[in-house]
Amino acid sequence: MAETDIESLIRSLVIPLLKQPQALSITQKDDGRYHRYIIDVAPNDVGRLIGRQGHVAAALRTIVEGTQSRRANSKRVRLLINDHRH
Repeated sequence: MAETDIESLIRSLVIPLLKQPQALSITQKDDGRYHRYIIDVAPNDVGRLIGRQGHVAAALRTIVEGTQSRRANSKRVRLLINDHRH
């Protein structure tokens, strides 16, 4: 799956969860081992995205990180949610 496809996958999974979908911002950063996708949403939507005890965030990570190539030398995909507390 191409990198832009991963971003569109994230958007299609996250937008239905948000009350303010226009505030959604996805930033991609690459480093040595990972393709990092950082999700920023409105502060009042963070809880909806994380879910109780992190269950929604864990499910999103499972889906997104499962799309990565299985080649041994490929970069891993990471999904990070900016929770506006730090």
